Amino acid sequence: MLFMTIDKNRQKGYLYRQIYTDLKKSILDGKLSEHDQLPSKRDLASQLNVSVNTISSAYEQLIAEGYIYAKERSGYYVEKISYFDKDKPTKIPFPDDLKECTLEQNDWLSLSHMATNVNLFPFKDWEKSQQQAIEMHRNELAHITHQQGPYLVRQTISKIINLTRGVVCEPEQVVISVGTQPLIEQLIQMQQMTKTVQIAVEDPGYARIHRHLNQIGAHVIPVPLDSKSIDIEKLTHLHADMVLVTPSHQFPMGKIMPISRRLQLLNWATQQSDRYIIEDDYDSEFKYETDQIPSLQSLDRHQRVIYMGTFSKSMLTGLRISYMVLPIPLLRKYRKHYNHLIPYNNTLNLYTLHYFIDSGAYARHIKRMNHHYETKRHMMIKTLKRYFNHSIHIEDIPAGLHFIAHFKTKKSYEEVEEAADKEKLEVYSLRRFMLKHQTQKQKEVILVIGFAAIAEEKIDEAIKRLYHAIYE
Repeated sequence: MLFMTIDKNRQKGYLYRQIYTDLKKSILDGKLSEHDQLPSKRDLASQLNVSVNTISSAYEQLIAEGYIYAKERSGYYVEKISYFDKDKPTKIPFPDDLKECTLEQNDWLSLSHMATNVNLFPFKDWEKSQQQAIEMHRNELAHITHQQGPYLVRQTISKIINLTRGVVCEPEQVVISVGTQPLIEQLIQMQQMTKTVQIAVEDPGYARIHRHLNQIGAHVIPVPLDSKSIDIEKLTHLHADMVLVTPSHQFPMGKIMPISRRLQLLNWATQQSDRYIIEDDYDSEFKYETDQIPSLQSLDRHQRVIYMGTFSKSMLTGLRISYMVLPIPLLRKYRKHYNHLIPYNNTLNLYTLHYFIDSGAYARHIKRMNHHYETKRHMMIKTLKRYFNHSIHIEDIPAGLHFIAHFKTKKSYEEVEEAADKEKLEVYSLRRFMLKHQTQKQKEVILVIGFAAIAEEKIDEAIKRLYHAIYE
């Protein structure tokens, strides 16, 4: 006779789960031995005053997990199970250094260059575009798309970057992924089939990309900047196969590469048969006071520029939609090397992006955000000058979502960073982006000031905290 009780209070959960749990515990505790016969479904249902279907559900779950087995016209029996070596399970404490603590962020203010303003994003337009995507592409949502992303979406991207950035390409040349890092990794791995890729990068520049390139086995060569961006003279003395640049708004220094340097860079690329320029156009949508500057790719006559763009800055970072435009020789190579690839992106989001752009909502959003960010940028600079007066020098380049500010101070980078944390202010120093050439002028700290995420009414408080971090 099997003795067990159940609680028919609904808050205790489904009855079959209670029965299943009790039986499983009895088996694991050794109260029921291997090949012991269980009561019939009808008998146990009568004993517990429940339906036969309830017992059947409990038994079926135990069979599915391998605790019991059924013999036709005989009944249900306990399976032979291997038990843990120790009688009592040992709970392993989770290491403190791996715990993720959710900090209270309500009283923190951010001058981060990575954040954007989501409050003005037209979510209703996005929802309309998403509904249209569902109605028009139900069949496509049930299948794996092309390895480079849906053709319709690539067609839309190729049109808009031609219109806004002068990029010359066919939809077939566009590759969509979930970020710049995966795209660069694909490029490097593809090129490394025959040799170790030597890639030059701007210094200061992307610390994350620099680390990632090292991890995937590329030979990374940091190249310092001069007054026009990456130092072309130093680059020409290297044996680099690729160079990664941000010509429209150098990250993080903000320099805009002039036409003379762009032509020098393009000429450098043609000096070897398999040499390429990766142009990261990460926040080119935002240009103030003058018209947009055409992309480096628009000047390329020899298929040597790999153009990269993202919707993370112009829309929502969390959407994770980035893309690259491959020169034709690399496209052929990419198709062959990655014909097994399953796309990383959410297909529904990609089709939603198509209708969001096609409806004109994207263009309206960019126009609105350009005006908003320009106003906020002026406000931020004005407030900084009011607090810091002659102790600050701002590299006032009217582009992007951040700028560089030099502060006269006796404090070191480490001291300013620690003080900013105590002030509950998120801000990043140039130290984070110095890859190799670790130079610091005495009595000066350089900060990367982002202005996209902070509310206008919080700017004064944020700069006050920054003042305390630097001087108190």
